[in-house]
Amino acid sequence: MTSPYQLLGVSESATEAEIKHAYLQQVKLNPPERDQQRFQRIQQAYETIKDSDSRLRHDLFHWPEADFDSLLQQVFKPAQAFKPLSPEDFVKLLHAVPVEKVLANALTTQSL
Repeated sequence: MTSPYQLLGVSESATEAEIKHAYLQQVKLNPPERDQQRFQRIQQAYETIKDSDSRLRHDLFHWPEADFDSLLQQVFKPAQAFKPLSPEDFVKLLHAVPVEKVLANALTTQSL
């Protein structure tokens, strides 16, 4: 989904004057006679971010739409095969964790 900022072609830090100028440019380029739906989206985008109160409301309460198809694919995809660690990799892992260095040293000295 396109954000109001993207639709008007301005950054999120744009001033009210920059937003209004971008809105008027978009209205000129996309008159309602040409594409009524696009014109309405442009108008709605401007109304959403035209002043600081509107931008604050948008920033606080706007949530991007979730792509449920990709979420479901991630949830239900087959789990990858579990591969156990080799003893050498396990010892390397223990050495990487500072709290467990004593245990790692004990394991290494026992195997020698």
